[in-house]
Amino acid sequence: MNVDKLNSQCSYIKCVMESLFLSVIYVSSLYVWNSQHSRDHPSTIKKRFLSVSFMLIFSPLYTWYFINDKTKVPIWYWLGLKWDGIFMSAASSFFLTFILFLGPICLICCKNIQLKNIISIENIKYKLTDLIWLRNYVVAPISEEFTFRACIIPLLLQCFEPMTTIFICPIFFGAAHFNQWIERMRAGVPCLDAFIMSALLFISTGNVIGPIMAHKFCNHMGFPDFREMFQFQEPKRSCLLVLSLVGLILWCVLIKYTTDPQIYSNQMDWTEMNQCNTINSSKNIL
Repeated sequence: MNVDKLNSQCSYIKCVMESLFLSVIYVSSLYVWNSQHSRDHPSTIKKRFLSVSFMLIFSPLYTWYFINDKTKVPIWYWLGLKWDGIFMSAASSFFLTFILFLGPICLICCKNIQLKNIISIENIKYKLTDLIWLRNYVVAPISEEFTFRACIIPLLLQCFEPMTTIFICPIFFGAAHFNQWIERMRAGVPCLDAFIMSALLFISTGNVIGPIMAHKFCNHMGFPDFREMFQFQEPKRSCLLVLSLVGLILWCVLIKYTTDPQIYSNQMDWTEMNQCNTINSSKNIL
């Protein structure tokens, strides 16, 4: 009995250390370059693009090394790289984040920002050549979600239940990006909500596209600027505040129904390689 308990504890520690080590490698790859420039300097951004490109290859190989002997499911299924349910996953993640940011979206409309200027060819060309925009809204969401969601979640699922994993997973991002976490919180980006929702979307849909879409949307919207809402005259001010509250309530209600795995043809058994719970269950039976 003591031996089983010790083995279980060691497995939990091993599982956590594997996940933490991968997160540290990701961040270390960004700072491996000897540069005197700021993180927004073009040369720094280009070098970090090379780093995350390396991580997009290294991270799945790292995860495969630790889980390949514990499951018969192909590695790309664990990483959420599959066509099944991909369109529903993208649509639901966009819908959920749209509902969550209902108030801020209406705020943008009230500021008379013309849609034709946002989707104009000139604006699109400018964004595609803007390295900071590409980093914030393309490279960062893809690389971070792939490493911290698609590759770390399978490592955690070796010991933790899926729901526990949803809340544990963001801790590794926070631990590895502590300085950036503080910067984002000061900038008003709802990091914790975004990353918890991303983990929930990944496990529910079984597809990595959902978390990437949610991450990109949250980066773009940031935290609702209630101070700006209060600057409007009535009844606009009250309407914006009510819509923000309604969006939050609707999100809390709808997330239960929009994260049903059957909607996304997701038949993944996330507990398949959970050896720790198997040990604990057999111990309780005895």
